[in-house]
Amino acid sequence: MRNPARRPLVLSVSLALLLGVTAAAAPVLAGPPPTHTRVAGIDVDATTIPQLESLMNRHRLTSVQLTQFYLRRIRKLDPELHALITVNAAALATARAADAARRHGDRRPLLGLPIIVKDNIDTTGMPTTAGSWALAGSAPSDAFIVGRLKAAGAFILGKANLSEWANFRSGPSSSGWSGIGGQVNMAYVLDRNPCGSSSGSAVASSADLSVAAVGTETDGSVVCPSGANGLAGVKPSLGLLSRAGIVPISADQDTAGPIARNVTDAAALLGAMTGVDAHDPATAAQAGHAFTDYTVFLDPHALRGKRIGVWRELAFEVGGQPVDPAVSAIMDDAISVLRAQGATIVDPADIVFGDWANAEFPALLCEFKSDIASYLQTDVGPGYPKTLQDLIHFNNAHPELESGAPASDWNNAVFDQAEATNGRDQDCADFRAIATPGARAAIDDLMAANHLDAIVSATNGPAWVTDPVNGDLGGDFSHFIGSSGPAAVAGYPAVTVAAGFDGPLPIGITFMGGRWSEPELLADAYAFEQASHARTPPTFIPTIGPGDPSSGVGTGGRPAPRPRHPGPQAADRLAPDALGRGGHAA
Repeated sequence: MRNPARRPLVLSVSLALLLGVTAAAAPVLAGPPPTHTRVAGIDVDATTIPQLESLMNRHRLTSVQLTQFYLRRIRKLDPELHALITVNAAALATARAADAARRHGDRRPLLGLPIIVKDNIDTTGMPTTAGSWALAGSAPSDAFIVGRLKAAGAFILGKANLSEWANFRSGPSSSGWSGIGGQVNMAYVLDRNPCGSSSGSAVASSADLSVAAVGTETDGSVVCPSGANGLAGVKPSLGLLSRAGIVPISADQDTAGPIARNVTDAAALLGAMTGVDAHDPATAAQAGHAFTDYTVFLDPHALRGKRIGVWRELAFEVGGQPVDPAVSAIMDDAISVLRAQGATIVDPADIVFGDWANAEFPALLCEFKSDIASYLQTDVGPGYPKTLQDLIHFNNAHPELESGAPASDWNNAVFDQAEATNGRDQDCADFRAIATPGARAAIDDLMAANHLDAIVSATNGPAWVTDPVNGDLGGDFSHFIGSSGPAAVAGYPAVTVAAGFDGPLPIGITFMGGRWSEPELLADAYAFEQASHARTPPTFIPTIGPGDPSSGVGTGGRPAPRPRHPGPQAADRLAPDALGRGGHAA
């Protein structure tokens, strides 16, 4: 494997994309591009959740019609996209029940809306596998957030594919690959990688396989796939959404978050999932800070009078030079939009990295060892692995289940490092005591010193070619850009929204702020979205190929990245013989 020191990546590349496997080449969709997104005369791709509910309340649309539309698209598209692992066999029956409830006066905010959730979120009646054959068939009852969605009237249409174990198992890896689900392919360009680990959730939302989706993030796994797939995504403050019933990496950073085609839908989904959960003590802190309807904060004029800082250095520039010229140009355009909407721009306003960034990965390793065992022993029935060592034994005993990945490369590199720790001991607590307070201070101090209302940065670079041999080590992954780290480690919110395109490949912009600042960040992202109208639906291009200005491969690809110093990346903190690179999102 390559020594990670020889492949310096941008410092702020998200950590928990950490690791995956290799991918099958993207097949080509037969027939014309499936861009038709109308049902009952309504373009559902361009219709928000409140609008859908209004249409159903006025009997212009039914849940059954909407569900049939999504099921048809799943049958047509998912054999190539691999966005889903499970489809709810009772979906149409549930839609009929929702229509009947509406006829009897039910007006819940998400009534009859089919939602997809990542396959590491417990869902009654459907398996929760984290993409691993080790949990095949395991079907715990609803996670707290799934119960909240159902209480708001939504139902679960299916479970989304993901980077196996949220990309916290192996190196090398391919984002969006799981043993059970195979490789997720993005809908904009089928041979490009959708980022991860919430790959299936993002692709399902972008390709109109459901109204919206739910992903999870430890560091980057909501915002990166949202940005890469032209979507709005919210990584909430730690404690806003319950972690109970979700396959963990670390309770100190894990959170679920909505992924949707627009900020309105992301806000609607976020509010439906909030609530204090007796099984998750962190949710007690949300009292007085949480809302059940975040759409009320959306204001097209929200940017007027705001002070917005631009984080450039180590986010999408190094030494004043762009990591990717196309991303830098899109960010310049986005900053112009912010100014035109009345914001005062502080540029640059760079987040300072320190020991806290180096402490993140060691903390996650020891926290994972304890937290995954707690989940396996609490949520998973008899006959399944109960400890991290049991998972390692299962993987070693069943190499035949790694279909689609070179057996010599797919391994337990991160599992083994986590198992070598003592779990949540004092050393583990010491790492966390450096990581989270340090990240919070880095954001808080920058915002206070500059009187900022929010910080913006690039969410992602153009999607790299999914490499069926080398995984994310191959292709043009060296162009990877990400800004998830500080908010993820701090437990602070981040909201991403579409900002533009490099050729056919979406680029997002992320708004970050202090804890519980979701209302302000959603309002800012909404105002930007309404002014820029940057998103366009995918057209399922098979490939843009070598030589294309946006391909990044072959003659005529994007310029090679300028030399830059390595930061305290995940890969740089791992033993050179354990991992070929870092920077994946979990």
